[in-house]
Amino acid sequence: MLLALDISNTNIKFGLYEQDVMAYHWVISTVRQRTADEYAMIFSDLLRHAGHSLKDIDDIIMSSVVPPLTPVFQDLALRYCGHEATVVNYTLDLGIRLLVDNPWEVGSDRIMTIIAAHHLYGGPAIVIAFSTATTFDVVSADGDFLGGAIAPGLAISAEALSSAASQLYRVDITPPRAALGKNTIENMQSGIIYGHVGLVQGLIVRLRQEIPNVTNENEIKIVAHGGMAQQMAPIIPEIQYVNQYLPLEGLRLIYNRLKKR
Repeated sequence: MLLALDISNTNIKFGLYEQDVMAYHWVISTVRQRTADEYAMIFSDLLRHAGHSLKDIDDIIMSSVVPPLTPVFQDLALRYCGHEATVVNYTLDLGIRLLVDNPWEVGSDRIMTIIAAHHLYGGPAIVIAFSTATTFDVVSADGDFLGGAIAPGLAISAEALSSAASQLYRVDITPPRAALGKNTIENMQSGIIYGHVGLVQGLIVRLRQEIPNVTNENEIKIVAHGGMAQQMAPIIPEIQYVNQYLPLEGLRLIYNRLKKR
């Protein structure tokens, strides 16, 4: 079995694959202070509920945008699973070109989601991650990474608003009954949610116009994933596909490419 690990700032996703099919998947909170032993015990419990153990894992591939946790999970892989984890980065043979100024700046999370999106939906495409940050990754018709945009995520925006204004407070990040708020909570929810909708729609318009060699902008796929994608997709009609497993699928595809070599 292949274990795919996606370590992000908010959550850690585990995907367990049997012959290219995701058999199980789990999500836990990212805690930077946890040790390899603590994470191993958590993962061991999850596996046990699925009828497996750490020794059933044949190989491991991982992506991490949390540098302190990268060696933690490398240690976990080696000591508890008996395998050295493959860590995704721009130096690997990914089968795509990173057509940006500094390829080493491109996070592995962005790499694997554009690979998965292009494989599943084709290109050109704009891949939107609604996570700690809201990121926009643009992939060409050939599957190359063209660049994108990074904006503060919904949770960051809500926290900044409540912490900077003494008379405002934290609210649930859910759409209000209307954009025209009738109380402070609805006012804040409208600004946070529908303001973010405007940000996303505006960037989609601009990015569509800047993708080269496109004769019909409607051919550009819009794909979303991330913790807030399910909430945002229904109120952003431009989004065509929502796939929460894009990062894990990207890891699987990268693993298969490296294995064939």
